[in-house]
Amino acid sequence: MSRRSRAREIVLQVLYQNELNPEQPDLVRTRFVQARLRHDTKLVAFAQSLIEGVRSNREQLDQALEKTARNWRLSRMAATDRNVLRLGAFELLFTDTPGRVVINEAIDLARRYGSDNSAAFVNGVLDRVLKNSQASSTEASS
Repeated sequence: MSRRSRAREIVLQVLYQNELNPEQPDLVRTRFVQARLRHDTKLVAFAQSLIEGVRSNREQLDQALEKTARNWRLSRMAATDRNVLRLGAFELLFTDTPGRVVINEAIDLARRYGSDNSAAFVNGVLDRVLKNSQASSTEASS
């Protein structure tokens, strides 16, 4: 597992924990991330940027996912799938990480932490998010 893959795995764990326990102090989250990433400054910064990005853009991410996940409301999705999708959507919409890399990383997380159907579900939803964002970019530049 690559170093950034490991950071994404920790981010997923934090997002999941935040959803189950939103009152948890940020200090606990920070210590968890630092310990799990062995105080690697660059990886901790990468993980923190993903966590903060998902948290600060959650409403927009959730809207994009609800629009894209046909016949599924976020509230009906498994918490693991929902947070893998949020993380993937954030990276697709707000970072320079190549779309195929983001989707592959999300599929790996879904396989590892989700149900038997999670990987295919995450792949389908994030692929549509990517195509929608590319279409929007093309229309905006025209």
